[in-house]
Amino acid sequence: MNLNIVLYQPEIPSNTGNIARTCVLTNSKLHLIKPLGFSIDDKQVKRAGLDYWSELNLEVHESYEDFLKKYGNERIYLATTHAGNYYHEVSFKEGDFIMFGRETSGVPEEVHLRHEGIRVPLIETSTRSLNLSNTVAIVAYEALRQMDFPKMK
Repeated sequence: MNLNIVLYQPEIPSNTGNIARTCVLTNSKLHLIKPLGFSIDDKQVKRAGLDYWSELNLEVHESYEDFLKKYGNERIYLATTHAGNYYHEVSFKEGDFIMFGRETSGVPEEVHLRHEGIRVPLIETSTRSLNLSNTVAIVAYEALRQMDFPKMK
């Protein structure tokens, strides 16, 4: 496995489906932290993931606290618009965790304080952020580039 992609309480099924497809094609594990804004049996999730859903390495966590009990000692980066460092300024390693917040509200302050933040640059005048699945792809492929695209063709 190359990376661990973590979605903190995702709300939009099509984003999660697209991210699942990215995870399959990059040999990355997808972690979903509940509560989810949809059922993972939802047609929209599976439609966005197409026929890749059955190949997905997926782990669902009942809560953020449960996730931390299992993985709290790992390297976990938080992709957030509030971070000071850009995503390309960290040195990613195989097995790193990259967490992404809810589409509408990100993560609570206590989650921000627990993890090193990284961000994707946006124009200075923007009050919005990129689509979640686009952001995951941008950051994941930078991490994979740094690792020389392991086990990828």
